[in-house]
Amino acid sequence: MPTFTHGSNAVFKFDDSGGTIRDISNVLTDVSFSRSSDIADTSAFSNTSKAYISGLVDATITCSGDYDSTVNGYLVGVLGVEVDFEFYPIGTTSGYPKSSGKVILTSYDRNPDVAGAVTFSANFQVTGNVTEGTA
Repeated sequence: MPTFTHGSNAVFKFDDSGGTIRDISNVLTDVSFSRSSDIADTSAFSNTSKAYISGLVDATITCSGDYDSTVNGYLVGVLGVEVDFEFYPIGTTSGYPKSSGKVILTSYDRNPDVAGAVTFSANFQVTGNVTEGTA
């Protein structure tokens, strides 16, 4: 029988410019951790179906949330910088899944809306291997 977990338990952390791990989950409304793998087409003239070999693995993290001046400082301080990250998709309880590694913040957007709260979005490119473990 499946066990479901509410999305509000997710946690995302990254190092600030001073190397201190910062949990910004209290301002986030969305986190997406996407992983993919390249493939190379190795089909030859004699093939009747395409053939492939596996290539390099890639990952990105996108997040968005409500603007906060402290979190703004963390993000501005690491734009274009390689830092450590930790992602807990269902919370930090012992035994729950944890992904960690290195990321580079590639974009950071602040989005004021005349009829609503100021929000932000950030895109991180994972560099190197992702370590899959538990909290």
